[in-house]
Amino acid sequence: MIVLLHGSGRDGSTLVEPWKDLADKEGLVLVGPNAHNAQGWSVPADGPELLCALADHVVKTQPVVDPRRVYLFGHSAGAVFTLNMAMLEPQYFAAAALHAGAWRSPDEFVYLDVAVRKIPMGIWVGDRDAFFAVRDVNATADALAKAGHPVKVEIIKNHDHNYYVMSSDVNRAAWAFLKTCQLETDPQYIAHRFQ
Repeated sequence: MIVLLHGSGRDGSTLVEPWKDLADKEGLVLVGPNAHNAQGWSVPADGPELLCALADHVVKTQPVVDPRRVYLFGHSAGAVFTLNMAMLEPQYFAAAALHAGAWRSPDEFVYLDVAVRKIPMGIWVGDRDAFFAVRDVNATADALAKAGHPVKVEIIKNHDHNYYVMSSDVNRAAWAFLKTCQLETDPQYIAHRFQ
């Protein structure tokens, strides 16, 4: 199962739709929640408790879902939230992949300090992305790797921020990365206190 986190100004269906063909072919269950505020995801309103409860519900109602193979994928604002949720819930999600996202300010890197498992992370970004520069993606990937997280980064030549023009290629690459990962034990939700 893949939990899909949409970009700013979008909703869950806009990320589910590009994944449908691959999901049908690969037997994937897709979950595309909406952020409380369409302009962006926030903690704790949108997760991690909400995302894990939603995923738990789907796992219980869809017996085809392997609870040790629940993944995150996000684009843009959803990509940044994917980074954050992966660090907060690395014992719940098996791995995470994102397109066009990175941590860009020093205060975002503090999420690295709470990860209790070294969760595999895959990052795809265009070399012409006006919102997430390659240097920021590389800095994020370097910080993840330094903290011990397995990281795959792919810089897409002549590509900008528009996920939708390359979604089938990005999705295939992201799924090839994600499907090799699974939790060693049943998923565990970590309750966090947020101020």
